[in-house]
Amino acid sequence: MTEDHAAKIRANRLNWDQRAPIHAASEMYDLDGLLADPDRLTDVVTDDLAMLLPHLAEKTIEGLDVVHLQCHIGTDTLSLARAGANVVGVDFSTESLKIARSLAEGAGLPISYVESEVTRAHHALRRRFDVVYTSIGTITWLPDLTAWATAIAALLKPGGTFFIRDGHPMLYTLDFERPDQELVVGYAYFPSGSPQIWDDATTYTDGDHSSITHTRQYEWPHSISETLTVLLDAGLSIIRFGEQQTLPWQALPFMTEKDGRFALPEHLRDLVPLTFSIVARKPAFT
Repeated sequence: MTEDHAAKIRANRLNWDQRAPIHAASEMYDLDGLLADPDRLTDVVTDDLAMLLPHLAEKTIEGLDVVHLQCHIGTDTLSLARAGANVVGVDFSTESLKIARSLAEGAGLPISYVESEVTRAHHALRRRFDVVYTSIGTITWLPDLTAWATAIAALLKPGGTFFIRDGHPMLYTLDFERPDQELVVGYAYFPSGSPQIWDDATTYTDGDHSSITHTRQYEWPHSISETLTVLLDAGLSIIRFGEQQTLPWQALPFMTEKDGRFALPEHLRDLVPLTFSIVARKPAFT
């Protein structure tokens, strides 16, 4: 990683450290409700498991060793554990992991958390997993997808499965500040190595955002072709690729919500994908 990239990741880490307590207190994450119902899974994990489980030999993650990359405050990690997985969560944000550990303790679940930048996760963990899982709103924070894919391959056991669902790069090109219902491209789709730079003292949840003082953020565009190519180059086979029409957050002001999932209005729904998903597999003999 270059010094320039390292400095930008440090800036992002400071921003996420300040977002974490806001998210923990928000209605959107609803930590109290999640703890109160031991059978409850997040909507994100519910949707992701529906896409992942058909491609696992066991058709379940129960009993499997799973590492959750970029786990943030651990709500989805908790849900994976409730689904029966032996889970390790990884994130670069100290404050996020404090909340994640407290959440796991409150739920009485033996989830391990490791602080690491995601492309160094294989060095931090030094073990392999049946499933490497990441979702959602993740890879735009990474400058180097080749290093990301290398880490994923190193974390997988032979025959192991990788799953990602993330915001679609076409969605991220849209001008999200337009008040009208026009889908207008305003940002880059293809990667150039340069990030998009934001100075924003807000976050995507409800709550008081006044504590966000580290406002500078860096995000890197990654096309679908780049994402698929780095995984293939890392030695993985693509088992399934999908594109979806809902998101777990309101990316555009005119999106409509149903059951915690946001979609474009019906007359626009077929124009732009909102997320993509990939199931990939490491060869059984390496």
